[in-house]
Amino acid sequence: MRKIQIQILLIFLTGISFSFAQQPQKPSSVEIYNQIKKLNFLGSVLYLAAHPDDENTRLISYMANEMNARTGYLSLTRGDGGQNLIGPQLRELLGVIRTQELIEARKIDGGEQFFSRANDFGYSKNPDETLEIWDKDKVLSDVVWTIRKFQPDVIINRFDHRSPGTTHGHHTSSAMLSVESFKLTNDPKIYPEQLKYVKPWQVKRTFFNPSWWFYGSQEKFDAADKSKFTRLETGVYYTGIGKSNQEIAALSRSRHQSQGFGSTGARGQETEYLELIKGDSPIDRDNLFDGIDTSWNRVKNGKPIGDLITKIISKYDFSNPSASIPDLVKVYSMIEALDDDHWKPLKAAAVKNIIASCSGLYLEAAASEQEATPGSTIKVSIEAINRSPVEMQLINITSLPDNKNTAQNIALKNNNDQRLTLNIQIPENIEYTQPYWLKEKATVGMYTVSNQENIGIPDIIRQVKVVFNVKISGIEIPFERTVVYKYNDGVKGEMYNFLDIVPEVTTSVLEKVLIFGTTKSKMVPVKVRAGKDGIKGNLQLELPKSWDVSPKEIPFTLEKKGNEQIFYFEVTPPVNPEEVVAKSIAIVDNKRFDKDQTIIDYPHITKQMVLKPAESKCIRIDLKTNGDAIAYIMGAGDEVPESLAQMGYKVSIIKPEEITPEKLDSFNVVITGVRAYNTVNALANKQNILFNFVKSGKNMIVQYNTPGKTVTEQIAPYSLKISNDRVTEENAKVTFLAPNHPILNVPNKISTKDFEGWKQEQGLYYPDQYDPAFTPILSSHDKGESPKDGALLVAPYGKGYYIYTGLSFFRELPEGVAGAYRLLSNMISLKQPIEAPKPELKK
Repeated sequence: MRKIQIQILLIFLTGISFSFAQQPQKPSSVEIYNQIKKLNFLGSVLYLAAHPDDENTRLISYMANEMNARTGYLSLTRGDGGQNLIGPQLRELLGVIRTQELIEARKIDGGEQFFSRANDFGYSKNPDETLEIWDKDKVLSDVVWTIRKFQPDVIINRFDHRSPGTTHGHHTSSAMLSVESFKLTNDPKIYPEQLKYVKPWQVKRTFFNPSWWFYGSQEKFDAADKSKFTRLETGVYYTGIGKSNQEIAALSRSRHQSQGFGSTGARGQETEYLELIKGDSPIDRDNLFDGIDTSWNRVKNGKPIGDLITKIISKYDFSNPSASIPDLVKVYSMIEALDDDHWKPLKAAAVKNIIASCSGLYLEAAASEQEATPGSTIKVSIEAINRSPVEMQLINITSLPDNKNTAQNIALKNNNDQRLTLNIQIPENIEYTQPYWLKEKATVGMYTVSNQENIGIPDIIRQVKVVFNVKISGIEIPFERTVVYKYNDGVKGEMYNFLDIVPEVTTSVLEKVLIFGTTKSKMVPVKVRAGKDGIKGNLQLELPKSWDVSPKEIPFTLEKKGNEQIFYFEVTPPVNPEEVVAKSIAIVDNKRFDKDQTIIDYPHITKQMVLKPAESKCIRIDLKTNGDAIAYIMGAGDEVPESLAQMGYKVSIIKPEEITPEKLDSFNVVITGVRAYNTVNALANKQNILFNFVKSGKNMIVQYNTPGKTVTEQIAPYSLKISNDRVTEENAKVTFLAPNHPILNVPNKISTKDFEGWKQEQGLYYPDQYDPAFTPILSSHDKGESPKDGALLVAPYGKGYYIYTGLSFFRELPEGVAGAYRLLSNMISLKQPIEAPKPELKK
C-alpha cells in the first residue's frame, strides 16, 4: 500500500484556496449565474481522441464556459500504457490514476468525461496494428454507444483520420473510428442491442481540430490556407472570475500530473481552427452551431421553459441569488412535466444543483469510518442546512441501497443547522468498491465490461447514497448525495474520501515477482488485513504440486478492523525452470477470500482502492549473479530496485545530493532510473562524479530517457544522441550484433529465447547517433521498418563500463520476464579483462 503525502495548491475558477479533490463544491454568485445561462443552452459537442492528455483543454473550456454547450471528452483509452512521473504505478494502476486526473481536469474546464473499453497497450506505429489489438468492432461500438447516449450536435476530432503512420496509431485510429461512426449512429440495424437503452442519433457535423503540430511548425501553419476552416476566437477573458480561457485550460491540463503536463496559463487573443470532415457546413464560419437549434424550442413544450429562464437571467441578483429560487423551482416543475428522455434528466439535475447553490443548501451524509464490509451496518451523520430566507422543509431521507425511508418533517430555517444520525444496512450482496472496468478479465487490447449501461462511465460506480427529499415553494425535490467519509487533519484541515465497501479480509503476497535462481528455498511474506473487527481464519499459499510450501496453512486472528499481520511461508522451487502463480487465500467461516487491496493516494485526485487477485509470479530460472552492491538513482519512478533485490543484489536508493565519491565508493554499480535525466535536475552537476566512478573500474547503467529535454547534454562520457526510435512489437526478432561480447555470455548465456514473452514493447527512445567507443549489442525492428541498433550500447571508460539501454526493463522486470533478469545480470556483472603482467626486459 503506497501513499504519497505531498500537499498541492489547487486553484479554482473563483480564486486560490487550499482544497482537495473530494471536497464538495460551493460555487460563488458569479458561477451560479453562469450555470443558469448554461441551463438555457441546449447544444452539445463531443471532443474525441485516444488518450488522457490528448484533449484540447482550451477548446473544451471555451465550449463549456463561453458557448455554454454541454461539452464532453471521449478518450478511447484510460492511458494505461504510458509512463508515470509521480510514482511506480504502471498499466492498469496508471490507468486508474489518469482516469482520475481527467475527471479532475473536467471539473476545472467544465466538460464531462467518457471512455471506451479500449486498453492502452502501449505505443503503436499504425492504425492497422492498433485496431487489430483493440478489437475494432468493440471499440467502434463504444464510440457509437457514447454518441447515441451523449447525443452531440457536433463532434471534434483531435487527430486527422487521413494520415496513418504519421503519428501514434491510437491517435489516427480514434479519428478513423469517429469518422466511420458518422453514418452508423442513426442506423437502428447497427448495434441494435444498444437500442434497449438509447435511441439512434445523427450528428450534424464532424470537424478535425488542426494545429501547428500537424503542419510541422508554427510558420507552416500560419502560411497554410485556412479560409475554409471554422474559426473560434478562444482567447476570451471572463471578467466575472478574473481569468482568461487559456488560464482555465492551463489549470485543467495541469491535472495531468502523472504525465508531467503542468501548463502555464496564457492571455490575449487566440484562434482555434476546425476543418469540416462530415456533415453540413455552417454558413457562419465563426459559429460552430450555425443552423442548429440550441434553444428550448428543440424540446416539445420547451419554449415556456426557455422564456422563464431568460427572465431569471435578466433579473438575477448577484448579491442575493436566493431571490431566483421561486422561479427556478417553477423551471424544475416544468422540466419534470416534459415528455423527453434526453434533455429532461440532464436539465432537471442541473436546475436542482442551481437551486441548492442559490440557497446555500448544504446536504451531507458522512460515514463514521472510511471502510465497511457487505452485511454490516454503518453509522452516517446527516447534515442539512438552508442558508437563505426561502422556506424549506426536509420531508424525509431515503438511504440506498437498502431503500429505507426515514420521515423527518423538519423545517429548514435560515442558517439553522440540522444534524441527525442514520444507520444504513449494507446488503450482503453489494459489490466491492473498485474500478468497474477492472472487475473482469481483460485482454491486451480491451477491458471487459459486461453491463452495457456501464460502458463509458468514467468513475467508480458507488452504491451507498442518501436522498434528501426537500419541499421548496410547495414542490418536493430529491437531492441525492453519495456517502462520504471526512475527518480533520491537523495540518490540512477538513479532508474528504468516499466510503469504500471492502472484503472482510484481504491478503497480499508482498513480493509480486519471486525469482528462484537455484533450488534454494525462500521465505515468502504474505500480509493479511482485516476489513472488520474480530477476523479469525487460516491463511494458505497455493502453488502447483511441483513447488513445496511449508506450512500448509497458518491460523490468524485480527481483533480490530484495519489490523494487519505478516506471515511467512517457506517455498522451495523445483529443479527445472518453471513459471507459476502463487495465490494467497484466507479462509474465514468456510468462505474463501482471495483479493489483494491496493490503495492509490495522491493529493490531486480522489483516493482509489483497487482489488486484484492476491497473486505473485514465481519463477524458477537459470540465473547467475555476482552479488554486487548497487546504488540506484530514482528517476520518474519505477519498481526496478525491488526486482534487483529479488535477484539477490544489495540495492540502496541514493538521493542526488548524496552522490559523492565517498558515498559511491562502497558500490560496484550505479543504475539510473527511467527518465532520470529528464526529471532529476541535480544530475546535471553530478556527471563528473559518476563518470569518475566508471573510470575507476565500476559500471554505470543508464535506463531510457526521452529526447530533447534532458537536464544535461552530456548524459554519457562520449557523445550520444537520443532519438524517437522504438520497437513496439514486443516479440520482434532480435539479432545479436556482438554475439561474443561478454554482456551476452557472462555469467548467463543469452539467446534469442530470452526475448520471448516480453510485455508491451521491447524498448523505446533508442540513441541513433553515438561515439565509436560504443558497441551496439542488439538489433531489432518493427515490421516494415529499418533495423534499430541502439537498444543496448556498451562503452569502456577508464577501467569500467558505461551502458546505455532503451530496453523496457521497467516493464519487463515487474512482469517477471525471465530473459530480462538474465540480461540485466550480465550488464551488472560486466568486467574488463585484467591484462596479464608484462615480462620484465632483461638488461
